Amino acid sequence: MYVTGPYSSALLRRASRFSTRTTLHSTVSKTQPSPVAAQFRSYSGVSSAFRSVRSSVPRWSHGVDWKSPVTLTSQIRTAASPVLDRFHRALATMASQNAFSGILTGLPKPGGGEFGKFYSLPALNDPRIDKLPYSIRILLESAIRNCDNFQVTKEDVEKIIDWEKTAPKQVEIPFKPARVLLQDFTGVPAVVDLACMRDAMNNLGGDSNKINPLVPVDLVIDHSVQVDVARSEDAVQANMELEFQRNKERFAFLKWGSKAFQNMLVVPPGSGIVHQVNLEYLGRVVFNTDGVLYPDSVVGTDSHTTMIDGLGVAGWGVGGIEAEAAMLGQPMSMVLPGVVGFKLSGKLCDGVTATDLVLTVTQMLRKHGVVGKFVEFHGDGVGKISLADRATIANMSPEYGATMGFFPVDHVTLQYLRLTGRSDDIVAMIEAYLRANNMFVDYNEPQVERVYSSYLELDLAEVEPCISGPKRPHDRVPLKDMKADWHSCLDNKVGFKGFAVPKDAQDKVAKFSFHGQPAELRHGSVVIAAITSCTNTSNPSVMLGAGLVAKKACELGLKVKPWIKTSLAPGSGVVTKYLLQSGLQKYLDEQGFNIVGYGCTTCIGNSGELDETVGTAISENDILASAVLSGNRNFEGRVHPLTRANYLASPPLVVAYALAGTVDIDFEKEPIGVGKHGKNVYFRDIWPSTQEVADAVQSSVLPDMFKNTYEAITSGNPMWNDLSVKQSKLYSWDSKSTYIHEPPYFKNMTMDPPGAHGVKDAYCLLNFGDSITTDHISPAGSIHKESPAAKYLLEHGVDRKDFNSYGSRRGNDEIMARGTFANIRLVNKLLNGEVGPKTVHIPTGEKLSVFDAASRYKAAGQDTIVLAGAEYGSGSSRDWAAKGPMLLGVKAVIAKSFERIHRSNLVGMGIIPLCFKAGEDAETLGLTAHERYNIDLPNNINEIRPGQDVTVTTDTGKSFTALPALTQRWNWGISTMVAFSHMLFDN
Repeated sequence: MYVTGPYSSALLRRASRFSTRTTLHSTVSKTQPSPVAAQFRSYSGVSSAFRSVRSSVPRWSHGVDWKSPVTLTSQIRTAASPVLDRFHRALATMASQNAFSGILTGLPKPGGGEFGKFYSLPALNDPRIDKLPYSIRILLESAIRNCDNFQVTKEDVEKIIDWEKTAPKQVEIPFKPARVLLQDFTGVPAVVDLACMRDAMNNLGGDSNKINPLVPVDLVIDHSVQVDVARSEDAVQANMELEFQRNKERFAFLKWGSKAFQNMLVVPPGSGIVHQVNLEYLGRVVFNTDGVLYPDSVVGTDSHTTMIDGLGVAGWGVGGIEAEAAMLGQPMSMVLPGVVGFKLSGKLCDGVTATDLVLTVTQMLRKHGVVGKFVEFHGDGVGKISLADRATIANMSPEYGATMGFFPVDHVTLQYLRLTGRSDDIVAMIEAYLRANNMFVDYNEPQVERVYSSYLELDLAEVEPCISGPKRPHDRVPLKDMKADWHSCLDNKVGFKGFAVPKDAQDKVAKFSFHGQPAELRHGSVVIAAITSCTNTSNPSVMLGAGLVAKKACELGLKVKPWIKTSLAPGSGVVTKYLLQSGLQKYLDEQGFNIVGYGCTTCIGNSGELDETVGTAISENDILASAVLSGNRNFEGRVHPLTRANYLASPPLVVAYALAGTVDIDFEKEPIGVGKHGKNVYFRDIWPSTQEVADAVQSSVLPDMFKNTYEAITSGNPMWNDLSVKQSKLYSWDSKSTYIHEPPYFKNMTMDPPGAHGVKDAYCLLNFGDSITTDHISPAGSIHKESPAAKYLLEHGVDRKDFNSYGSRRGNDEIMARGTFANIRLVNKLLNGEVGPKTVHIPTGEKLSVFDAASRYKAAGQDTIVLAGAEYGSGSSRDWAAKGPMLLGVKAVIAKSFERIHRSNLVGMGIIPLCFKAGEDAETLGLTAHERYNIDLPNNINEIRPGQDVTVTTDTGKSFTALPALTQRWNWGISTMVAFSHMLFDN
């Protein structure tokens, strides 16, 4: 098996191809061109530059008329005109005007004139379209609108129209999203890569100014704020000041990018969580570009981009590499997905929240199996839940494994658009277009039965209060069973639902002094209670519900214990406005839930430090401390290193558990605490009714709040506006920076291919079991003081207090390589049960950090692989979960199964994803991980097929067959040559 080495080949090949038809990309050697490329090379007059483009030179995508490759070819300058004339004629037969221009239809305005023109699905007069799920209709419209018979062909359109028959066959289609969404953790490396592309283009004699996003890119800076200061009226200002102190270089870099690159909007820090800003402000629902109307669609570098699906906008998370290719105008290659029809009926019972609903849905869909599929919600029950509730369900698509959790546009959507400040004219255009193109659901009209791949149904009345944990978002626990479940977790062996605490240690009490006040912790004691994350802070009903719980508790005399770190991080400034309008913020403040900032905090590990006395009590007594948060991720080691039990809950439940001080409680039978006059206060005494919440929403959430908040969202704040940024098209790299570092991907690129190398005699760097998430792989959260990354920072003069988080340093490859596989909860079978970020260096038998072991292998010129179980790479989409292993020298991952986005990212980085055959894994095959591995694939790329057997041999004589985790055969295509030739010669 051959792989490419540098990231430059992987990204730039992908970013500049016109037609992306595979997820194999850079995994295999490019020593064998496709038949089209071979034919082109055979022409005697073709320049050497064309010949060398075949495998490693950069091919960008700017300054190009993407409507027709014919326009491209006319711009290529070379002396071989007779050859190119024939080449031009060949391309001309491949594409002309849009193949469906005959259905371009005007959309009239009610008062005269027209909104614009659109590609009319009804004009196709094809009865199959009426049965298509609404989510598939969006893919169909995109294919029709972009059909040039080059990037998108009529055959692609037919595949989508015939979805009912073609989807089960796993056919592949191109998709061009309308825009790209970034947050700063993932946005910084994306902008770093763009800056490097400009340097590489400049070094190769091209025009670096052509490197720009070709589709709108929205970047919201929201992942950098940490909860350093809590329980303070000044927390927002104090945390923002610390945020700017730590991230000044990163923010200045992003500010430079916002000015240097065209078509890129940067929303400054302190504005809100990216997905809530997307929902309330950035989401277009329908685009009107140059008089052509089409549905909004978006891909984002955060897996929770799916939140926008609640607004009827098709959106999902992709890896950073895929996003960059989309930014550069490339169609995405995707398998035409199956669609699970999820019917909702009935109505939620009194006191049940949207969070309870989404945790129930998550568990049902995980059980059903929806990986790689769309989920489309339908039925009368959909009309009975708010847009914010829909967004809550859509947000957690990654947790139930679907690509999308889609809610088609209906009257509820239009009401939300008006509420959030979209103009009446815009809303009228959206409704008129979607109705005309059969993409609008009107529950007042008879519904045409749509066909789905499989079906699920939930009566909303069956949903009951619940939480999820202690280690995974889909491990739902009904609230009434929580105490019993907690005790079973104490007893169970170590695993997703177990901690193996000996019986005689389960009643341990750790007494300590908290700022002169007596305090104690037990197993299950809550030490972090956070209302945080995009999942819930976009939802007024649960946010105001949390305020009502705090109010009732205050009135009854209950108070959250002072050693519990409480925080409130709203998703946008609108939340603050309606909490103040309702008068409930003061009660949240009294319970310690002061606003700490506007961004993604505890849910991504930016929970800040616990008080030293609390941390010491936990560590010295081995207390199983808990965190309760209104987030979407609770993987072990993510929220905080000292909270081993982490539960997802609705914001009102977060307040309730903070008041109780423990998860070891039966809310139905045990009092939460003792209130005024020594009276026991129970859960039912503080829990608001559905009507109370609805009344608060009705009186407190007003359209002007959204208008006023978002009118000024891009104007920034004083600290952002004071950042001094040099105006230049090329970035001035600072070699001393520990935040922004020029990565090695594009350095020393030449017009000659670097060649391929084989995966031979590779050592096993790590041997994993099931459910290794991107949180285990990619650097995330705080930087441990004894880690290789910490050592690097100290050597570069950075004090421990200024380490910041891995996420904030994603623009520095040196830090990120050292933080790869550095999760403190990593379970590596090579260590025989020991937990931690270490491995065994096989040749010497030494136990080393993963980075140090990988460095030794690389220094000796030895390749490495990773062995793993099922669901490898699940969780958030993180490009560094693929970039990091590549920098460590990993050449292949052999697992039982892969998460879709991570698999694609591995391929993009030149790492081979192989699947064990069904029923097999490393253990059943008798592999010890001490062997040396050889992986073989055909040298001719055109012979590589999904599902083919790949032989893996070892030096011990054991061999087995595995399957490439690919979706389509490699299709090189001639357009790569055209794209870069234009860039190179048109200067």
